[in-house]
Amino acid sequence: MRHSPSIEPLDRIDREIYLVLEDFGASAGCSWRETDEQDTDSETIISDLISGQYAYPVRLVALNATEGWSREATIEIADELAERAFGRGVEISPPLRAFIEANAIRPFAVQLALPLKGAARPGTLSS
Repeated sequence: MRHSPSIEPLDRIDREIYLVLEDFGASAGCSWRETDEQDTDSETIISDLISGQYAYPVRLVALNATEGWSREATIEIADELAERAFGRGVEISPPLRAFIEANAIRPFAVQLALPLKGAARPGTLSS
């Protein structure tokens, strides 16, 4: 029996796909969010998290069905979100900040500007 080639392009399914588990509250619980196929790459997921498309993310997984693998991606995405939020100054929601603080493992030192008004006036320091 001869197999015909698939009419579906392989790159469409033979790639990393990211899915988000979101908490919808006590009455609804957690659910894997339904997502358009073209919006399952890591960059789109990160952008959607930052823009508030996911209000209370809990966990992320990456998978490749063609290769037959899946893996935990929560820490990877949380680290990238932390770098963008704290390193690049991207504004994030309080729930997303909580997600990052709970899951990111890379240390990100954030130096905040301190108001030093009048602290270093010439002649005011005693020796």
